[in-house]
Order: sequence, then structure tokens, then C-alpha cells
Amino acid sequence: MAEKELTQKREAEARPADFYQINYDMMAQARRRAEEGRVVIKGKELPWQQGRQGRLRFYLFPTISDTAVQGWRLFMHDIRTHSGRHRHQGGLAIYVIEGKGWTVVDGVRHEWEGGDLILLPVQPGGCEHQHFNAEPGQPCKWLAMIYGAFVDALGNVMEQKEESPDYRHV
Repeated sequence: MAEKELTQKREAEARPADFYQINYDMMAQARRRAEEGRVVIKGKELPWQQGRQGRLRFYLFPTISDTAVQGWRLFMHDIRTHSGRHRHQGGLAIYVIEGKGWTVVDGVRHEWEGGDLILLPVQPGGCEHQHFNAEPGQPCKWLAMIYGAFVDALGNVMEQKEESPDYRHV
């Protein structure tokens, strides 16, 4: 009786990731994006989106990849009566474009109007906030500027406390 000889092929050893090359490629991609990405983003070409926090128009967001910069979240908020209420880490700036209103941050009311800058503080546990239009029916818009790497490094977590009155569950 002939004996069968089993030969076992050794699996190729898994090669560790070449993190230097990955980093190099990521930097090259960022460089290409800076050279070739859109420099002007036309607001009139962007849709308004109604979400749980309010009516928003996003100019920059991590999933928008054809712009000359990355890492920013930048959006306009059209406050009809009031926004939703939520908690997340601060460290962002909100520039009031037009209108009058107030923002409640951790239970404290702060009045503002067009041309003002609202700064949400960096603090343990983040800050709870909500925005109000002082003249419902009149335009009231602001622009939020968030550097994602900064707030993400702070352990940013968002918790929705109350939804915008304009939001409808789909």
C-alpha cells in the first residue's frame, strides 16, 4: 500500500502595514487636494437640509472631498423660531450673519445680533446649548466653524436633547 505524503504549504507571513508609506500617501493626497480642490464653494448651489437640530446648509464636512481644505465642518443655520437643543464639546465659533436672537448655554442666556461671534466653551462634559430667533418670521442666520481634529481630540460626543420644531421624522 502506497503511503500518501501530505505536504503542507506554509502560509505567507502577514506583512505589517507600512505606516510610513501610508502616511506619505495621505500627505500626497492632501497636497493634491490643496492644489486641485475647489477654492470657491457656491452657497446657491448647496441644498438646505432639515435635520433634528434645524435647517442647515453644509459648506464643508468630512465626507465632502473635492475642496482645497479638509478637516473643517462649516455650515449655515437658518433659525426660524429655535433650533434643537443638544450637548457636545465646545471649541467652535459661530458667526451671526443676520438677525437677532439668543443662545442658551448651560442654562445661561446670551443675546446676539448680526455681526456678533458666539463661542461655545471647551469644558468637561461639553456644553448644552440651543439657539433662538428673537424675531420669528424675520431672517436669522449664522455660520458655524468647527475644526474637526480639535474637537475630535477633545473626545467630542453629541447628545440630542430636543429636536427642532421644524423636524419631521421620516
